[in-house]
Amino acid sequence: MEQFYFYQKWLKSNGLEHSPLKEKPSRSDDWASLEDEIAACRQCPYGEKRLHPVIGEGPLSASLVFVGEGPGREEDESGRPFVGRAGRLLRKVLEEMGQSPSSFYIANIVKCRPFNNENPKEEAVQACLPFLQRQLALINPRVIVSLGKVPGMILSGEKEIKITKEHGRVSSYSGIPLVLTFHPSFLVRPNGSSFIPSFVEDLKKALDYCP
Repeated sequence: MEQFYFYQKWLKSNGLEHSPLKEKPSRSDDWASLEDEIAACRQCPYGEKRLHPVIGEGPLSASLVFVGEGPGREEDESGRPFVGRAGRLLRKVLEEMGQSPSSFYIANIVKCRPFNNENPKEEAVQACLPFLQRQLALINPRVIVSLGKVPGMILSGEKEIKITKEHGRVSSYSGIPLVLTFHPSFLVRPNGSSFIPSFVEDLKKALDYCP
């Protein structure tokens, strides 16, 4: 105990009571460092061809996080997630449910656009997943919504998920409830529009976890 007080006195006498060597980095500092790493990443072929990395969008205090597969053309061009046709549907549904953009965070499994809108290659998932894991750890949401089969399987660790049958089921990611639902890109197709009411019910289930 005496050593502790001596240490505190020494810090103060040398003007170091607020020294960066003493204090832990803030969450915003950690986040800025993470964004820099993502921007510099070229660990998979997608990174070599991208226009912009699509890191994510929303507040770090969000209780609700959406996770999709990867950026599309419009996302690659803008650097923002879910701004294409499917993203506009998602945002419209959330707006009609009373959710403003400041209440949720949106990200993807991979941060760079997959070629020809393919499911992300394994090497891209392996390179990008640690980034997403760090994002989720820093945000620490109350609930995560996986948009589509691929992010649902990756985040839950389950080998197979049939979204049309299992949508609305609650799985888990690192102890956080994980609600499985459709990817909005499926819902904007002619054969997917009939599932929009089910999608809304799934989102309501996720919002039940939020304050």
